[in-house]
Amino acid sequence: MGEQNHSPGKELQPWTRKEAPGKRSWHSHAYALGAISNFMSTFLTFPIYKVMFRQQIHAVAVSEAVRQLWHEGPQYFYRGIYPPLLSKTLQGTLLFGTYDSMLFCLSPVGPHSLGHRWAAGLMSGVVEAVALSPFERVQNVLQDGRKQARFPSTFSILKEFHSYGLWGRLSQGYYRGFWPVLLRNSLGSALYFSFKDPIQNSLAEQGLPHWVPALVSGSVNGTITCLVLYPLIVLVANMQSHIGWQSMPSLWASVQDVWDTRGRKVFLIYRGGSLVILRSSVTWGLTTAIHDFLQRRYHSRKELKD
Repeated sequence: MGEQNHSPGKELQPWTRKEAPGKRSWHSHAYALGAISNFMSTFLTFPIYKVMFRQQIHAVAVSEAVRQLWHEGPQYFYRGIYPPLLSKTLQGTLLFGTYDSMLFCLSPVGPHSLGHRWAAGLMSGVVEAVALSPFERVQNVLQDGRKQARFPSTFSILKEFHSYGLWGRLSQGYYRGFWPVLLRNSLGSALYFSFKDPIQNSLAEQGLPHWVPALVSGSVNGTITCLVLYPLIVLVANMQSHIGWQSMPSLWASVQDVWDTRGRKVFLIYRGGSLVILRSSVTWGLTTAIHDFLQRRYHSRKELKD
């Protein structure tokens, strides 16, 4: 998935692997680079996230949201960063690490075709959905203001889930809305990894600084992927905000509810989506650029040692 450190203007070709027989078929550095890149991009964009979140909650202009945060003091800009920092770091670890491992299994030497990148991205999204869906489920309940009185803390939500019984804890508790999560994450990862390198390579041929193609490629991919899959994002939020064994609508009922509450019009489903899409563009642009930079340094050092 990485690229050789060519000078600007030359096409960036994917790194090929030359493993001796009997050596390990996965590379731990891919997991580490994914974790670091997501950690750094989340840390850098968290103040932007807080501005957007404040705007969504209080329905104020961006300038007013910034003024509120500035009035509270710069020391509070990063208040509440630990939960998303943990989840996003884990997401990067699984997403990039699993993709790299799957890609090696499909094509140990390379070059990697579109089919290989799509399949590896799809599987990395599946792993991500299985591992992180419970975190997203709890977060969506916490963010629903209608449930603050009944479920004021994470512990109160977990206590509710554990009252459902073994199967209920999974189907109605931690993995409520899992199928749309699985579809969203697998397709999103497949789209991202399928077109990240081709876009980056085509931009690198224009003689741009090496960090620009990665940044633009990640931003374009993040924007398009979020735009295409935004209806699933809305559906997941709607399904996972429900809690209580007796008040769980089915998947089809949830789809119908989202469609009806949006006036049965596609453009109304995207209401409020501009901020989410913008955040996705910024976050994935930075993540891709940081990951590309770290991967270049890793392979440069490895070549020097060899």
